[in-house]
Amino acid sequence: QVQLVESGGGLVQAGGSLRLSCVASGSIFSINDMGWYRQAPGKQRELVAVITSGGRTTYAESVKGRFTISRDNAKNTVSLQMNRLGPEDTAVYYCNAEIGRWILAEVRYLEVWGQGTLVTVSS
Repeated sequence: QVQLVESGGGLVQAGGSLRLSCVASGSIFSINDMGWYRQAPGKQRELVAVITSGGRTTYAESVKGRFTISRDNAKNTVSLQMNRLGPEDTAVYYCNAEIGRWILAEVRYLEVWGQGTLVTVSS
């Protein structure tokens, strides 16, 4: 009953930029952390960036200074601005959020994943 839908992936040349967006929909009471993860071929999924409901951000070392995460709490969206992309950034990017829903007269938080969006950076 809740879902995350990403958009904005695609093919870009090295040095270019892309902006990913993710919107949460459904029966939502509140959202705690929202973030982006990525999984390159043959590698494990890794954290890219996360942002708390209060706006505190955390980045992977590999993207610091190049990527910027932001969110709009009123619209239940999170975005990832990616600059100075390199081939090493090629991966499927997943949106992730901890979403609170009313279940049996209490709020329960559930970790939700988007379906993923492919980012390909050509050299």
